[in-house]
Amino acid sequence: MLKRTFPIALLSLALAADAAAQSAVPDSRPTIGPTKPDFFNRVIANQKKGEAALDLYERIERVETRKNPNDTAPAAIKIMRVIPSGTGMFRIPLSADGKPRDSSAYRADLENLVRTLTLLASDAGSQREALEKYAKKKKERNDLIDSTHNAFLFTFVATRFTSIFPKVRGFVWIDEASGELARIEGEVTEDISVGLFLGKIYKGSHFMQERYEFLPGLWLASFSQYDFDGRKLFSGFSVHERTFYSNYRYIGPPKEALAAIRLELGHAELDKPRGDPADQ
Repeated sequence: MLKRTFPIALLSLALAADAAAQSAVPDSRPTIGPTKPDFFNRVIANQKKGEAALDLYERIERVETRKNPNDTAPAAIKIMRVIPSGTGMFRIPLSADGKPRDSSAYRADLENLVRTLTLLASDAGSQREALEKYAKKKKERNDLIDSTHNAFLFTFVATRFTSIFPKVRGFVWIDEASGELARIEGEVTEDISVGLFLGKIYKGSHFMQERYEFLPGLWLASFSQYDFDGRKLFSGFSVHERTFYSNYRYIGPPKEALAAIRLELGHAELDKPRGDPADQ
């Protein structure tokens, strides 16, 4: 997710922020059929399943930032190892080849994560507020996924869902066999006022996300793109980011994740070069 107020607000209006799906140009003469409530309820249930899985799987994220959406080369690239921490996501910077930039800094990041996971695994009271905030955030995300059924008009177009909202229009592709979202793409068709009219998302802003079956029965995001232009108070803002998600790996809830990270640190310690015996 983008960590900016306005993109999040737009995605909330659009289609459950991280909910994914697949887009393309519709046929010139599409075949339109009635919606299927039971099928759509299955899709929503699967999306919630994917959301829950994000608390159990670590991943690698490659975030490319551009000044303009049509720029061929990104202005900046960030690669991060993203690990569920029990109260959010712990991000560790990596180099361009996906390896630690500095072994000492990387180890320090893992040790910080161990401290956080240790508090959660031991049910420390100091983490109660953080856990409550995270639980509230997850509930809001699930409520947002549920609300898409009422917030949009869904009509089957051949094997596609077309979603229509007063100021957002897009297409959602669904894998019919699994009932999983494969891709979503939407565009703002009119300026959207947000934050009590203190800001705007401009017409033409665009978002999309793709998802694939990384493991049998588990679909997770593989790519997302956000191109937002707008105004916040008296200044303009522009967000043009593409994120690639890869290397999903099960790490489990805090207690399991703690054991896995401790084991990784132990192996790193064994791999450290030993000093000259004469110096010991």
